[in-house]
Amino acid sequence: MRVVSMLTMARAAWLVLRYTVVVPLLQLAIYLCAAMSLMLFAERLYMGLVVTVLWLNRRYRNRNQRNKGDDNNLESDDADRPMVLVQIPMFNEKQVYRVSIGAACGLWWPADKLVIQVLDDSTDAGIRSLVEAECRRWAGKGVHIRYENRSNRSGYKAGALREGLKKQYVKECEFVAVLDADFQPNGDFLRHTVPVLQADPAVALVQARWRFVNADECILTRMQEMSLDYHFSVEQEVGSACHGFFSFNGTAGVWRVHALADAGGWKGRTTVEDMDLAVRASMRGWRFVYAGDVQVRSQLPSSFKAYRYQQHRWSCGPANLMRKMFWEIVANRQVSAWKKLHVLYAFFLVRKVVAHLVTFLLYCVVIPAYVLVGGQDVWLPQYVPMYVSAVLTLLNAACTPRSCHLLVFWIPFENVMSMHRSKATIIGLLEASRANEWVVTEKLGGSTTSTPAAATTTMAKKKKKKKSSSSFLAPEIVMGLFLLYCTLYDMVFGHDHLYAYLLMHSAAAFVIGFGYVGSQ
Repeated sequence: MRVVSMLTMARAAWLVLRYTVVVPLLQLAIYLCAAMSLMLFAERLYMGLVVTVLWLNRRYRNRNQRNKGDDNNLESDDADRPMVLVQIPMFNEKQVYRVSIGAACGLWWPADKLVIQVLDDSTDAGIRSLVEAECRRWAGKGVHIRYENRSNRSGYKAGALREGLKKQYVKECEFVAVLDADFQPNGDFLRHTVPVLQADPAVALVQARWRFVNADECILTRMQEMSLDYHFSVEQEVGSACHGFFSFNGTAGVWRVHALADAGGWKGRTTVEDMDLAVRASMRGWRFVYAGDVQVRSQLPSSFKAYRYQQHRWSCGPANLMRKMFWEIVANRQVSAWKKLHVLYAFFLVRKVVAHLVTFLLYCVVIPAYVLVGGQDVWLPQYVPMYVSAVLTLLNAACTPRSCHLLVFWIPFENVMSMHRSKATIIGLLEASRANEWVVTEKLGGSTTSTPAAATTTMAKKKKKKKSSSSFLAPEIVMGLFLLYCTLYDMVFGHDHLYAYLLMHSAAAFVIGFGYVGSQ
């Protein structure tokens, strides 16, 4: 009797807790997620319509206009070309330093008007000597290339770029191109970008598109390609056409040196120094141009460890920058209220904060909790998890048609990764301990380098030995167990038939948690 009485009391306490706390909080969370989903949906739909209009205009426009302009630029007198500085920041880039330096030295530009600056922050003395020797080799061929190495890594990449611009031999350079160590531009890269800056003194930046040479290496790189293709095809295109503003991607872009200085130069206050510079330049009234037809070969991280570090930086940095610049943007008097609203609402709030939080909360927390609580006491609008999600997914998939069949993997992968991104976003907003964590994305070379197969195999073996002790991710495994429990509960007691959806996400969480994604 005592046991029965205790069970009855426990059930009564649970019912009180359920109807006074759990159900109201869950319903509030559903309304919040519905509101954020509609914010994201409206923004994506707007950008999709703009891109469609731009595509139609481009189709009926004179297609030969750009080619004629390029031909004139290619054939113009070399004496009329401006001085250009090419900066290549590096940090222990043993696998890719040779091809990146070679690609920069192969740019079609007058030798007396081109300065190449290798900013090597390597801490490995052996790698430093290799990079310096490569620079000497190209200097022996008549290329004006300078090797720079700092005694400390203050400011990381931003600090290296800032120090490089202080050198006396670059004072005459009018434009500066930034190329990360794994980026390989075509020879005509400068001839397609610099004339755009020369033609319009109000333009501060010309950003080229990334082309991923190792996209087919594994399913992780294929899914990254899908996400980044949307970024370049839609977000950058719309920002350039409608607002003259978008985030500098940190590489494969050419800056006007005067605009860079006018914006305050490079600052290392966040892990997204490129976005920081772009926002400050935009608030000074400068415009940006996205040159989507100019593509620069680059490499995607193929190991999940490198990808996670990159995503932490890309999620935490923008949120932290929003925190730092919010009132500065609000108080700005040099740009229109419309542009400030676009930067604060569309660029920062919706794309950099809401997109991560709503994905995690809705698909990994609210829907599973809805299954456990039951649909009789909580109302979940069906258009939120079904129709809104379907439209957002199709808009993203349209940018990479060749990978549409991978949506069944991409959707649960992105939803599970949203936990990592949401955590990073909150760290950035609160400026917590890891807000300024900077880990250089590991480049394995792959198809972008001429690394001998034996060296690559040896490196892979070393990584495989380390895998067993460091590849398990407890948060993802816990999420997988929680989603699996919700799956079984829905199969036995549920009425919403969400078990297939939950099982897919549980499997994705286990695959990520046990380290079976990316190059092994």
